[in-house]
Amino acid sequence: MPDSPDQGSAGLPPLLIEAVSYAESRHWEVAPGAWLIDGDGPARCSCGDLRCPLPGAHPIDADWARKASAGPGAVRRWWTERPEASILLPTGRSFDVLDVPEVAGCLALARMERMDLQLGPVVVVPAAPGRSGRRLHFLVLPGVAAKLPEMLRKLGWPPGRLDLVARGEGDWTVAPPSRVGPSGFAQWARSPSALNRWLPDAAELISPLAYACGREAPSPRPQAAQPAPVH
Repeated sequence: MPDSPDQGSAGLPPLLIEAVSYAESRHWEVAPGAWLIDGDGPARCSCGDLRCPLPGAHPIDADWARKASAGPGAVRRWWTERPEASILLPTGRSFDVLDVPEVAGCLALARMERMDLQLGPVVVVPAAPGRSGRRLHFLVLPGVAAKLPEMLRKLGWPPGRLDLVARGEGDWTVAPPSRVGPSGFAQWARSPSALNRWLPDAAELISPLAYACGREAPSPRPQAAQPAPVH
């Protein structure tokens, strides 16, 4: 986590402590998200939609992006009022996110470390309902969302071939220790620290990420042979 809680944090809700820490230590804007309600049967999202596609991991206010704040006072007030709310970090501001499957992300992460590349924080996000496998979110400098298709094309990957997504303006990532869906909590694969305060440019990470996603991508189906023309 960005900072260890001090004695003054004893007894406070964990999500409040971390949300304030993201604002104070990293100057990241945060916004409260939905949360999970336990009871009879499976946990359900606070939004009330029994088929919610992102239970506990989406905004609770249509105007959430404008209201998001890095002011510790506002953040502290929000989580005092809703201590169970998930922590959303808007993308396209302090950072963008490169979103990849966990297996490919771990493969790329190991390769990047061997290459001694500068890396920022990396979030592990549980699988959404109906999807298999967790996701890794690599935090990078903002601006990659619009450039990603062209960056992949230059590496030889056609549009839609790789399960590699950029999250920018208007999107978000879920920050630890938020509870996401019935399958677990968001966690840090690489925690925010003084060593990764300066985020990498996405161009430095795209090649190993694309390579790892390409290894995990299913092979394209061969086109069926066309019958010979009849003369």
